[in-house]
Amino acid sequence: MDGSLVAFTSIAYLCTLFAIAYFGDKRAEQGRSLTQNPYIYTLSIAVFCTSWTFYGSVGLAARSGLDFLPIYIGPTLVFVLWSVVWVKIVRICKVNRITSIADFISSRYGKSSRLGGLVALVAVIGTTPYISLQLKSIATSFEIITNYSGADGDQNPVFGALGLDSTFLIALTLAIFSILFGTRHIDASEHHEGIVTAIAFESIVKLFAFLAVGLFVTFGVYNGFTDLFQKAEQMDLQRLFTVNPEGGYATWVSMIILSMLAIICLPRQFYITAVENTDENHLRTAVWLFPTYLLVLNIFVLPIAISGRMAFAQGGVDVDMFVLTVPIFYGQTGLALLAFIGGLSAATSMVIVAAIALSTMVCNNIVVPVLVNWRWVDLEKRGDLTGLLLLTRRASIIGILILGYGYFRIASGSYSLVTIGLVSFTAAAQFAPAILGGMFWKGASLKGAMTGLALGILVWSYTLLMPSFAQSGWLPISFIDYGPFGLTLLKPYALFGMTGFDTISHALFWSMFANLGAYIVVSLLTSQTTIERIQGTMFVDVFLYTEGLKDSRFLQGSASIGDLRDLVGRFVGEDRATQAFETFASEQGVTVRPSQVADTAWLDRAEKMLAGAVGSATARVMIGSVVKGGIVSLDEMYKILDETSQAIQYSRMLETKSRELEETTFKLQSANERLKELDSLKDDFLNTISHELRTPLTSIRAFSEILSETPDISEEETSRFLMVIRKESERLTRLIDQILDLAKMESGQMDWSLANVDSRPIIEQAVAGMSGLMQERKVKLKVDLPAGMPMIKADHDQLVQVLINLLSNAVKFCRHSGGYVRVSAKVKGGKLWVSVSDNGDGIPDNKKAEVFVKFHQFNQGNDRMPRGTGLGLAICREIITFLGGHIWVEDNDTGPGACFTFTVPLSRVDGYLRTADEPVTNTEVVAI
Repeated sequence: MDGSLVAFTSIAYLCTLFAIAYFGDKRAEQGRSLTQNPYIYTLSIAVFCTSWTFYGSVGLAARSGLDFLPIYIGPTLVFVLWSVVWVKIVRICKVNRITSIADFISSRYGKSSRLGGLVALVAVIGTTPYISLQLKSIATSFEIITNYSGADGDQNPVFGALGLDSTFLIALTLAIFSILFGTRHIDASEHHEGIVTAIAFESIVKLFAFLAVGLFVTFGVYNGFTDLFQKAEQMDLQRLFTVNPEGGYATWVSMIILSMLAIICLPRQFYITAVENTDENHLRTAVWLFPTYLLVLNIFVLPIAISGRMAFAQGGVDVDMFVLTVPIFYGQTGLALLAFIGGLSAATSMVIVAAIALSTMVCNNIVVPVLVNWRWVDLEKRGDLTGLLLLTRRASIIGILILGYGYFRIASGSYSLVTIGLVSFTAAAQFAPAILGGMFWKGASLKGAMTGLALGILVWSYTLLMPSFAQSGWLPISFIDYGPFGLTLLKPYALFGMTGFDTISHALFWSMFANLGAYIVVSLLTSQTTIERIQGTMFVDVFLYTEGLKDSRFLQGSASIGDLRDLVGRFVGEDRATQAFETFASEQGVTVRPSQVADTAWLDRAEKMLAGAVGSATARVMIGSVVKGGIVSLDEMYKILDETSQAIQYSRMLETKSRELEETTFKLQSANERLKELDSLKDDFLNTISHELRTPLTSIRAFSEILSETPDISEEETSRFLMVIRKESERLTRLIDQILDLAKMESGQMDWSLANVDSRPIIEQAVAGMSGLMQERKVKLKVDLPAGMPMIKADHDQLVQVLINLLSNAVKFCRHSGGYVRVSAKVKGGKLWVSVSDNGDGIPDNKKAEVFVKFHQFNQGNDRMPRGTGLGLAICREIITFLGGHIWVEDNDTGPGACFTFTVPLSRVDGYLRTADEPVTNTEVVAI
């Protein structure tokens, strides 16, 4: 394809991006923001998908099949299952006016400029390989589309005849574009709405381009997925679409963890997701839309990879470029150009956002703190500083792009696109302990964060960065094979003898081991300063301190509005400062008067603007330089906050202890009352049992003495006395048996035999056992049972005993003529309901709760009360309770008398499904 056409198309596309960004900024200035839209915000988050995704995922799939999936499973898990992390990060950024990941970490650990500078340095070093990846993809794709000569894959440098390096020119172009794109004004705290809009547009372009290639391959070259995979199997490529990781599933796990950390810790990702967020509620859309974007983008990765392997079966073509070379192979030059633009879009979006984020960190966390501390610079006496700050950021962008180009020339040729990306991922992961630990652990200290990050990045450099130089010839290859100075235990790819892992997993393990280990150990062994404790509390409990609260301000003294405007104007520009102050005045409904004393609202507004230009810590110092009477010193402010925080925590602790004491006192009182009740019940029980045992024993002794001391007693009287002795012995035996059974039940030592039993035979057996007594007492028996009786989970003998006890009691109370007892059953609510009712005297309401108490015998006139042990109903309650049921007594609904009802759960294996009252289908009436 003609190189001039490709170049013109590329320039036109970049100009389109600039126009979109310009349009987005203008809309924001008019109060009609485009980024106040959750869909644009979510699409901007897709800056995560760079040329690594566009080209590299296909290359990885062509080499090892589904091994590309973990890189996208991790971010999906974070957004779907751990979105609270992003919500908390966004809230912290808004409260603390965070402008970068370096500002975030340094603010958490006492607003340390040293830590901020270290984070910025690590971010630049770690992102450099990633920028080189984008340069490599753009350069390679440009060479392919302009000089590709066919399936043999020959490529010729397009600028070779002019002696120019195309990659350097691309890097320079992106640097210039990034400067125009991201440093048109200095106030980084204001949202770059034009950038966000342009990045969202690029996300649509790269998705559309990738899907176009995928649809062409799948449905244009082949007849769908089935046809494609079948032909791949014929060429012995089925391993590419089966889950069989080359490095084992441990590699998948490490890649998922690495990508989970990267989606939070990559500087560009943090910048877009947290700093550029305008509304926390937009995360609700991002939670489902961003994972959906990743899913759609990856649908055709494997089809394109397989198609490329089949098209270029003889090799000779870089598998990372299949997205571009496959359309060219099939003569689709227009589609190839679209694919090139998609790859260009993926690369430029990453470079632009990364350059802006990194230049902000370099300026705010390295250059400005250095200038503030250098007395010979004397910033306070200088005039407009916007030129200096803009120059710093623009120079930083150029320097960052040159570093990326340098790494590209030195080492990028030794790695594939995916490997280069993972090298940067591992570097970014070093921020994870400081970020995540800082948000959830108040005890994390500055020394712990500094030590952990320093050790982690050193191990990363040793295990990944330096080996890339060795593979490129800048270091001896023996460094990799034998370790430095021949020390095999220090081999960078097998540190301390650890083998069996791929290089990325190996580096991730050792770097995080050193980082996280030092972070925890040093934090536990060192003490925090006051400012660290305050910041730790504000970060960990950010929701507690910000829900329904306004920003707290700790300024004392006074300054005029004119002084504040002049100060802000030195850093962001006079025109911009004047416009901002006039806008704020109109919002407050007042007129700007330079001599007017600024209240806390004006001071806060000025500090917010400065924080975007020079960072939050430096902004507070600058505000303090113009406030008459000074600013509250940091030590004094944090001392006040610390004392207040401690007082609040102490008050809450006292309240908690007071509630706990009240609860404990109440529990002790309840336990004491229960002990008294139990003691009284014990005494009553001993008295009752003594009486109950003494009565039959007394009768037995009395009649025995009569028989032994009266030799001339008649045979008839002897027989009668012996019958009394026998009955009293049986009564005594029954009483002792019942006491023992009840004791076993209450202590849990009863030998139960639970099984799935038929309920009808149990009822029929109990009725048959009581028929003789009913004939003797001339009591009629009515049995009403449904035709289909359910299976229940119960102890057969114990349940028979329950029914016999209830029938026996009913018979005793039906001593008048016309007495009857009715037994009925039904299924209701998943349980069997069995009722035993009689037409006796009934039980008063105030006595119904007492009838199940041990040794309680309801007495309605002693001369009419049938004798008994008083344990039958207590035993019934214990049995039914153990079976999972309930027993109670109520009035007979058909007339005088009482009705005892108990429930038993149905067996789970039974197919009986009736859950409501049902009519009796089979009524058996037994007339005695």
